[in-house]
Amino acid sequence: MLDEILAAKRDEVERRKSELPFAELEAMVAQADPPRNFFRAVTRKNSNETAVIAEVKRKSPSAGLIRPEYDGDGFAPEAIARAYADAGAKAISCLTDERYFGGHLSFIQRIKESVGLPVIRKDFIIHPWQLWESRAAGADAVLLIAEALNESMMVDLLILAQRLGMTVLLEVHSMDNLLRVRPHVGFPHPSYCLLGINNRDLTTMTTDLQHTLRLADMVEDTSVLVSESGIKTPEDLAKLREAGVGIVLVGEHLMRQADPGAALRTLLAS
Repeated sequence: MLDEILAAKRDEVERRKSELPFAELEAMVAQADPPRNFFRAVTRKNSNETAVIAEVKRKSPSAGLIRPEYDGDGFAPEAIARAYADAGAKAISCLTDERYFGGHLSFIQRIKESVGLPVIRKDFIIHPWQLWESRAAGADAVLLIAEALNESMMVDLLILAQRLGMTVLLEVHSMDNLLRVRPHVGFPHPSYCLLGINNRDLTTMTTDLQHTLRLADMVEDTSVLVSESGIKTPEDLAKLREAGVGIVLVGEHLMRQADPGAALRTLLAS
């Protein structure tokens, strides 16, 4: 599935580059409001507190449409983001991939006009052009997936993201990729990079919270560690805090509930 998505993304990037000249994109970035500090928003907290990056997610390749009412014009990302902010989220994650996740780049600005929290663009970033596009769209941070990038491109994207003032959430799914990216966490500046461990197995698409707990010992600075996927209960948050993991990204569990904001309050009620 990842290979299929990346092939489609390469075609999409080439199409979008042809539609929007880089000079125009660069001018849009120059005129954009400064990015909100995503890194600070999720790392400045008490040791007994979990910072939640709450995700606005319409559908996924494995689950399809998450709720029937999210179909068509019934999907309101700004309303979901407001509910998350009211419930105690520290930041918002926004899916922007259209083909596989039903997202849209315009969702970022709609969310930012509704809440004061920083927003991360969650997509399949494979080219520097997408970082400029993300900043022009109002993104304060971007997701980089280690499994989708070679080392050279990863380093180039980390440098460019820092130049544009955006935080990077550098995500790994496997131990091998954790070992590969570990030397680059915090490059080129330590306050611009977070390390994400995704608990979803890309071959089976199942999630296991123990994945983060197993790999956390291999991370030197757990204050920048984010656990992603498969987090559902206050007990899950407590287990992660015991392992030194105080930041989580939660999406599908919250979006499956009739009231995502209320679901987040329940999750944080520990």
